[in-house]
Amino acid sequence: MELFDGGTKRRLPHLVGPRLSRLVVLIAVVFSGLALAAPIAAEESGNGVANVPAGAESRQAAQVRDELGGSEVVPAIVVIDRNGQALTQDDRATVQSLVKNLERYAVAGSQTFQQVSDDGEAAVVGVPLSSSASNDELVTIVEAMRADLAGLPDGLRAQVTGGPAFTVDLAGVFDGADTRLLAFTAIVVALLLLLTYRSPWLWLVPLAVVGVADQVAVTVVAAGTKVLPFTTDGASVGITSVLVFGAGTNYALLLIARYREELRRHENRYDAMKVAVDRAAPAILASSGTVVLALLCLGFADSPSSRNIGLGGALGIVTAVLYALLVLPAAMTVPGRRLFWPFVPHVRTAGTGELDVRAGIWWRVAGAVTRRPVLVGLAGAALLAVLIIPLAGLRTGLSQTEQFRATPESVTGQETLGEHFPAGSSEPTVVVVGSDVADRAVQVLGDVEGVRSARPSADGSGRTAIDVVLDSAPASDASFRIIGEIRSTIREIDAGALVGGSDAEALDADEVAHRDRLLIIPLVLAVVLGVLLLLLRSLVAAVVLVLTVVATYAAAMGAAWVAFEHWFGFPALDLTVPLLAFLFLVALGVDYNIFLTTRAKEEAERVRSGGETADVAADIATDVARGPISVALAVTGGVITSAGVLLAAVFAVLGVLPLIVLTQIGVIVGFGVLLDTLLVRSVLVPALVTLLGRWFWWPGRLSRAADRENDRENDGAHGAGSGGLRG
Repeated sequence: MELFDGGTKRRLPHLVGPRLSRLVVLIAVVFSGLALAAPIAAEESGNGVANVPAGAESRQAAQVRDELGGSEVVPAIVVIDRNGQALTQDDRATVQSLVKNLERYAVAGSQTFQQVSDDGEAAVVGVPLSSSASNDELVTIVEAMRADLAGLPDGLRAQVTGGPAFTVDLAGVFDGADTRLLAFTAIVVALLLLLTYRSPWLWLVPLAVVGVADQVAVTVVAAGTKVLPFTTDGASVGITSVLVFGAGTNYALLLIARYREELRRHENRYDAMKVAVDRAAPAILASSGTVVLALLCLGFADSPSSRNIGLGGALGIVTAVLYALLVLPAAMTVPGRRLFWPFVPHVRTAGTGELDVRAGIWWRVAGAVTRRPVLVGLAGAALLAVLIIPLAGLRTGLSQTEQFRATPESVTGQETLGEHFPAGSSEPTVVVVGSDVADRAVQVLGDVEGVRSARPSADGSGRTAIDVVLDSAPASDASFRIIGEIRSTIREIDAGALVGGSDAEALDADEVAHRDRLLIIPLVLAVVLGVLLLLLRSLVAAVVLVLTVVATYAAAMGAAWVAFEHWFGFPALDLTVPLLAFLFLVALGVDYNIFLTTRAKEEAERVRSGGETADVAADIATDVARGPISVALAVTGGVITSAGVLLAAVFAVLGVLPLIVLTQIGVIVGFGVLLDTLLVRSVLVPALVTLLGRWFWWPGRLSRAADRENDRENDGAHGAGSGGLRG
């Protein structure tokens, strides 16, 4: 059976019908309930070394240090000071009593230790905790320590910092994060859907379907960690949820817009939905396939956190598109047309024809763009170029104390520690060398500029671990320089030496992020280009669209950097942000160009086959340079703009979490999506399509059809001229 829509046959199985729709919804409810109740816990990873692969030198050094013993403990550092004033004798007595009181938190077999700064203005108490303690155990211990330290004499301040405290404060960022993120996302999506459809209940259907898909995706990702090489952490879970909500709602908007359009052509709502699925599914599958393949490219990354986001996000997008194409059509057809009340779409009666796209604002935008494509194209390109300029001053790499938008106690404590003690004293650099050269290594390391002290800390199996305290602030450029000098110097003594510790891990993470960008960015571009070639059958179109989304990414990064530097006060971008922002903006940004150009291709093919193009006047409809892209922009402009605004808002919701990396991703992707939606897709791409004309579709069938039509017109003109001469 054929469904009439330009003579297009049904191409996809349809799960809609008078009884089938209800059955599909019932099955979806049961399946979702079972998935949500499934006792599957995801494999989780901590955030401490999330950006450092197991093979990195710093991780190898940590492993050897563990084998040597003595690393079963990690100190929580209590910093006591009077905010710049010298400690009194009573204060020093208080420190002595604190040492005894805090001993109950120390791991068995270890003792607390204390030290007063050279300037006499601060003291530290080290409390050895178990390095194998779980996050929950560390939270209990650190919170109890902070509670005990709350009753100090007036003016005396105690702050808990060090590795365990940072772990606890970072975990605190994600306490209740899932609930907050889901609540804010749902509220944002609900409001935007309500504004889009202006119906008191229509928005509930896509919101319910996408919301359930988001929760099912949590179980799917958890199951995925059991069989695939990735784990989850707070950041990857939050980003996956945003991806599912944003992409799932986008697919829903596109499908519902096409369904409403078909309801004006079909009396039977099930037939209308079948045609809507046939027409919308290719673009949705191409879009989601692009995002999934791009995310899977992160599976080749060395950074564990990037792999977590890539594989988890891919599973989330697959879940979202399955619910959008299988569950949503059935859910939309169960209530019938009254779901759209008060703006119920009715079948056009005889004489009214198709929906006249020329009545909307997007037709006027299309006309303004296609009448002056050179001027409009140059203006759009100039704006993007201006936004790209600030990239010249971009900085990447945040230290441990710069990860938070708010300032937790572990950060302020580290700052106080750095004012009175060597900055690296809380987390020394670890150098592992052969025991036969250990004495010489200690002497050489002590002579390295920027090293405060070096002393052996563990020995065994022919190897010795040396703790090296640096003068410079953790994860600073100065620390990276010193680590590099330590590595080059120590290898002159022992070629197999290993350098680890938090500064070395940060430096390794920086190098890994650079390697990942060099590998993943070309892979993502190749994936996007390949999908566009398969979808549009046009090399020119694919290259042009890829270039536009890359320009959008660069412009969004430049504009966001200005905001981060001057308004937010961020010192740099997190190492993972440039790659993740590129992936999301290119993969998601190309979605809107896919939606636009596939509709333009559909309209152009309809013109070439002799059909009508949305009731547009023949002089415009048959102009391959202007008609199809004008109709495509007029028809898709509203829904794509709504989808873009919604996706940008959903990514902006990441800002509810006080972690800089998530705020940066949210701002960059959110602004980039708006830029792509309102400028690139609405103005620049239609201008380029108009300028290129039939060459935009080269070497596809549409460009060849235009050649044949021009040849026929030329032959006719020559024939008429010859006839006149003969006469």
